[in-house]
Amino acid sequence: MATEVIESQVQVKFVTKQEKYAVPDNPFTVQSNVLVADLNNVLNALLKDVHPVLGKPVEFDFLLCGELLCSSLNEHIQEKGISTEDTIELEYFERFPAPSPQDCLMHDDWVSTVQANSNWILTGCYDNSIHIWTAKGKHTLAIPGHTSPVKAVSWVSLDRNQAVFVSGSHDQTAILWAWDVIGNSVECMMTCRGHEKGIESIAVSPDAKYFATGSWDTNVCLWNSSLSDEDSVPSKKRSKPEHGKSREPLTTLKGHREAVSAVQWLDNKTMLSSGWDHILKIWDCELGGMTTEIIGNKAFFDADWSPLSNSIITASADRHIRLYDPRSQENIVKMTYTSHMGWVQSVCWSKTYSTHFLSAGYDGQVKLWETRSPKTPLYDLSGHEDKVLCCDWSNPALLVSGSCDNTLRIFKAKHANHGI
Repeated sequence: MATEVIESQVQVKFVTKQEKYAVPDNPFTVQSNVLVADLNNVLNALLKDVHPVLGKPVEFDFLLCGELLCSSLNEHIQEKGISTEDTIELEYFERFPAPSPQDCLMHDDWVSTVQANSNWILTGCYDNSIHIWTAKGKHTLAIPGHTSPVKAVSWVSLDRNQAVFVSGSHDQTAILWAWDVIGNSVECMMTCRGHEKGIESIAVSPDAKYFATGSWDTNVCLWNSSLSDEDSVPSKKRSKPEHGKSREPLTTLKGHREAVSAVQWLDNKTMLSSGWDHILKIWDCELGGMTTEIIGNKAFFDADWSPLSNSIITASADRHIRLYDPRSQENIVKMTYTSHMGWVQSVCWSKTYSTHFLSAGYDGQVKLWETRSPKTPLYDLSGHEDKVLCCDWSNPALLVSGSCDNTLRIFKAKHANHGI
């Protein structure tokens, strides 16, 4: 005789910080094996009674013990060692909508670096060129000037008539450019010389007065981003007259033992760097010395810090993304995110959501993560056909990525009212 399997039941209480979606906090009985979709049905049925003006159903995500619910409720309960005798509190919030694919912008070579602002997208290529695109995907300008692959680009300032940006290359130089937006012409204002090997990363300070470069020569150089020539010298090595004047670094920060893969300003005086030597360093740029050192177990290919969460995410060769709290005395990994099937090459925090970030890898994947979901990304942003070398979320509305398939892919982020 067949044995009837009786599913156990649990008591759950729904709570939220989003007042417009609040429901009575009295406990409800549900099957222990319910999935997120089932919980959504229960919650929307409750909302229909409490808030009939909402109309169509709302998609929610659920937090249990500080982690996003991705499996069945029962699996999550067992994994966290929660007693089913107690009422289980489920915090819910509106799900971040899936970004929608917008454009695929073709380049002539690998797209190695990208940064967007409110109106424009800046890309750098392995064919030594820089490109400016509109946020809607129209090609505006192709800029020659470097003599080796462009590995880093960053906007310095932008107004209606003129934009200033900086690029770094394996030709060991960083170039400050002035772009006449109205006339759509660009001029090389300064060639910054000071590294002995290729430049891998660039970051502009929040007040836009300085920028930093990280290089394969293991050094971090700090530069004045002004277009004035007060601290500049005529370039003796200049081969083209349009390459303006040459500038030397204000300071050189020494301490890494291998290539510096990423640099980022935490504020106008403090900077983060990551290296192939498995080390993250935080620098006091005024004193020119290191204040914090975090030692990892793999080479860091990229690192990004969020002012919203004061947390650092890192990309490494072992397929894992790690989250660090720079304030922690132990400097241990707070969370590890595992889903990529190849090296993770680039990571980037959202500028508006404290718990969201992007990652890009050699497996051809771009992933959108929630920090409270370490095993399962929110979304896979598919489309690239080769290794993905860079990703950027500087414009909150655009998620962009560049690849060895010679394309830049743009996804449009939809608004979500998380209230967190």
